[in-house]
Formats: sequence, structure tokens, C-alpha cells
Amino acid sequence: LGFVQQSNGHIEIDSETGHGTTVTIRLPRINAASQADETGEVAGLAATGREKTVLLVEDEDAVRRFAVAALKSKGYEVLQACDGVEAMEVMAAHGNKVDIVVSDVIMPEMDGPTLMKELRKIDPKLKFIFVSGYPDDAFKNNLDPDAAFSFLPKPYNLAQLAAMVKEQIAA
Repeated sequence: LGFVQQSNGHIEIDSETGHGTTVTIRLPRINAASQADETGEVAGLAATGREKTVLLVEDEDAVRRFAVAALKSKGYEVLQACDGVEAMEVMAAHGNKVDIVVSDVIMPEMDGPTLMKELRKIDPKLKFIFVSGYPDDAFKNNLDPDAAFSFLPKPYNLAQLAAMVKEQIAA
């Protein structure tokens, strides 16, 4: 519900006894063409990820598909996982070599902060971006005070995701 409200969307519920319930989520459409410059590029969306690998960890299928497509469109190689446990398996299968992890905070099996702690045992300098519909205060108390990470609030758009990944990889 929070994600829908933050996106200026709304939820419609139609329920009929004995026939079931239909829930419709309506979100506003973003018209990227209206944000394009004279070259047709949307601000901040030029391909940036050549030869960089992102591990995207997100338990919501639709959000994960959007983010994977968005990052691939910018030239990144994208590995994906639906929770922290699967992310650990994906990392191991790829020799623990990624440039950055973009992870949801609250997920089943293993949450984002626990995933970061585990992956940083393998690579203490691994870059992390947490994404969440909750403020970062809601989870950073579960991390070491000096734990370095970035935070991108949900909902985010392609430009915001691409810009943050590019910025963090370059840092």
C-alpha cells in the first residue's frame, strides 16, 4: 500500500460474496519522451554500464523485472535474485565478482542488511545500494554505525536507479 501511495497511485477493490475479489492497482504512467532532449536521450539515461556487473536483489517480481530491464538498457550485466539466500548462491556461482549490489531491505529468508553483512565478509569493499519503501532509519540501526551504503527510496524511476548505480560504481 505504501508503494502505491508514494507513486500517486490508487487501489480499487471489487468484492462479491461467492464470486471472489479483484484488486486493481493503478499507477501513473511516466512519459519518458517528454523528458528527452534534442538527441532523444532522456536526461541521465545514456548507456553507462559497459563491463560492470550489478547484482539486483528484489523479492517483488514486477519491481525486479523493471530494475533488471532498466539496468540492462544502460549496458550493465545484471545478475538477479529474489532474496538474500539466492543472492549468496548467485554470487558464489559468479566467483563473488560483482561491482555493486542493489538490494531491497525487507525480504523473506534473508533481508538486505544481513545480506550486506554476509557479502562484506567475502569482499569488505563491496558497494551496496539499498532500495525500500521505508525510510533508511527503519533499518540502518541493524547495521554497524560505520557501514557504508547508499539508499534509494521506492518508488524510483529508471533515471534515478541508473544515476545512483553509476555514481556509486564511480565512487
